[in-house]
Amino acid sequence: MIQKGKKVSLEYTVFLEDGTQIDTNVGEDPLMFVLGSHQVFPALENELLGLKIGDQKKITLCPEEAYGHIVQEAFREVELESIPSQFRYVGAVLGVQDPAGGVFPIRVHAINEEKVMLDFNHPLAGKTLQFEVKVVAVN
Repeated sequence: MIQKGKKVSLEYTVFLEDGTQIDTNVGEDPLMFVLGSHQVFPALENELLGLKIGDQKKITLCPEEAYGHIVQEAFREVELESIPSQFRYVGAVLGVQDPAGGVFPIRVHAINEEKVMLDFNHPLAGKTLQFEVKVVAVN
């Protein structure tokens, strides 16, 4: 049974509210993490408590339980010339490397003749996420 401190292996599929599938590991290696180690959303961890191997569950996380709400302060205006030409369209995603070596996605939100409005919010900010999970192992 899943309890805090247990190593959990899950199959999962994630959908947006409209049913659009955005991620899955079905048919691949399971997601493995220690419950309570903050490797997955705390609200997701809470929903997994008490499940056993083979259990399946549908879990809905509202924005504040997942990637948060859209933050207006996360929009920045920059000069058009600072954006490479191949990314000068609304919806383009640029990858910026953070100091730890990870890549952070930044989305082009709007463009005019001289400026580009960039959105530094997580791409899933403001979205309700629906998870379908299956417990593969508990150690």
